[in-house]
Amino acid sequence: MTSVLYDAPGPRAKRRNVLLTVVFVVLLAAFLWWIWRTMDDKGQLKWALWQPFTTSDAWTTYLLPGLGTTLKAAALSMLIALPLGALFGIARLSDHRWVRIPAGVVVEFFRSIPVLLMMLFANEFYVRSTNIGSEDRPLYAVVTGLVLYNASVLAEIVRAGILSLPKGQTEAAYAVGLRKGQTMTSILLPQSVTVMLPAIVSQLVVIVKDTALGGVMLGLTELLNSRSTLAANYANVVASFIVVGIIYILLNLVLTTFASWLERRLRRSKKSTGATVALEDVTGLNPAQVAGGFGTGAGGTI
Repeated sequence: MTSVLYDAPGPRAKRRNVLLTVVFVVLLAAFLWWIWRTMDDKGQLKWALWQPFTTSDAWTTYLLPGLGTTLKAAALSMLIALPLGALFGIARLSDHRWVRIPAGVVVEFFRSIPVLLMMLFANEFYVRSTNIGSEDRPLYAVVTGLVLYNASVLAEIVRAGILSLPKGQTEAAYAVGLRKGQTMTSILLPQSVTVMLPAIVSQLVVIVKDTALGGVMLGLTELLNSRSTLAANYANVVASFIVVGIIYILLNLVLTTFASWLERRLRRSKKSTGATVALEDVTGLNPAQVAGGFGTGAGGTI
């Protein structure tokens, strides 16, 4: 199909695309075969290395508790970072310089610092300035670092989502007498949710993966850290990495699938019903009756 942005391929282009596809598939199959043969030669495909994952002990003792900690840290970080990011994102759109400039400085500052560095700073702060126990301190430090970094990223997502809306939305709201705060909460934010949702879910996936930094550097018993303990007990390092990698893939696939479903549902809910009013239904009505009918929401759309 030919469009403004895309020309339909001709016979030569189709043959070239088929040839490139076949070459890619062959190279990919050869690469996978090489990986399989290498692992087999190194003895990494022995059943003894994979057998622990067929029993409940490996899951209930190591993997599931680690997965629970990963989800807990990610959920706490997202629940705190999302409203905080929305607040700073809206603040950056303020007409008042004393609100807009400090919010921009905070967002750019925390967005520029690596999340691992913020986790380490938070851990040192909790060690020196609080009475949080050593068992809970890694979780607090990880959540703090994730919140500071991801709130600043989410602030930019919220700001970009609101700015992507047509200016006519704001102008129409001002025309009917709404203040800027009412326009933001009643018109702009609800409409920008569907625009922001894919980026927000993408950031949630980043949060889930970044919890592994706390396991490596701070000793948080999340999924990747629990894997190292499991591998030490069963001597199956490569197998444990593969299983944990599959768990991360499935977890993020569930998140993205749910986000796609939610986005489609939100878009459908915002579509017009397409209801119409026949001409004979309004014939004979005076303007006051018509305005009154639409004002009370009794009528349909014309």
